[in-house]
Amino acid sequence: MANTKVNDLQAFLAVARDQSFTKAAAKLGITPSALSHTIRALEQRLGIRLLARTTRNVSPTEAGERLMRSIAPLFDQITAELEALGELRDKPSGTIRISCTDDQIELCIRPMLASFLKSYPDITLEFYVDYGFTNVVEERFDAGIRLGESISKDMIAVRIGPDWRLAVVGSPEYFERNPAPTTPHELTGHDCVNIRHRPSGVIYAWEFERNGQAFTVKADGQLVFNSIMHVLNAAVDGVGLAYVPEELVAPYLADGRLKEVLADWCPEFQGYHLYYPNRRQASPAFSAFVEALKYRS
Repeated sequence: MANTKVNDLQAFLAVARDQSFTKAAAKLGITPSALSHTIRALEQRLGIRLLARTTRNVSPTEAGERLMRSIAPLFDQITAELEALGELRDKPSGTIRISCTDDQIELCIRPMLASFLKSYPDITLEFYVDYGFTNVVEERFDAGIRLGESISKDMIAVRIGPDWRLAVVGSPEYFERNPAPTTPHELTGHDCVNIRHRPSGVIYAWEFERNGQAFTVKADGQLVFNSIMHVLNAAVDGVGLAYVPEELVAPYLADGRLKEVLADWCPEFQGYHLYYPNRRQASPAFSAFVEALKYRS
């Protein structure tokens, strides 16, 4: 009895239901002779005849009817569960973990967030704010967001934003107290609000470019944050100059809360990209997220 295989019981159930070796064999994808051999072997192991055979039809014996009533609901339940798993596999659901920065959430994620969550109620998005270069594989993230030029070549990179540049900005109140710099080197005489990257602990050196020559300036000041949003707020409050993403400060420039200086010195970078390891098969949830984030110029 212990040697009875599930496949053998499934074969018996198919014949008992169809009352035909030919029809049952076609559904199971085997030959009628192979199916007949399987049933005979099953009957021999059980020591009882399960099917009554005539030249015209096949029908369950009393023992066969009893076995059929017993196992049919179980097989039906298994089939239903497997179909449900298939639907779960094809339905976007689950948790997606993303490593990114504050401004990336503001510029790339926030515009699509409400509509995405409404379209995919079974997906949970978890964002971890980190200004360091996170190893998404080691830290068990599904993906990260960074500028295209800083992404490792062994990662898949999907553009999610336009080309990107930083802007040196300050409030009108700040410029009432201090003359606007005309070159990056004049920043040494200004109060600059800086950002410190984690986990390196290095304060970001302001990057500039002129006539094809790139260089950095160490901008000093009394304030250092590890979040670009706090840097921006400090500039709006008149504390000092900030070097922040141009797209992020566009509304502040438009309504006059901030003014830009040194625009001709600020280089352009590749836009933000979603990056993730090469997977053989991405989940439906992750595929939907990537598709929703793709930059469409």
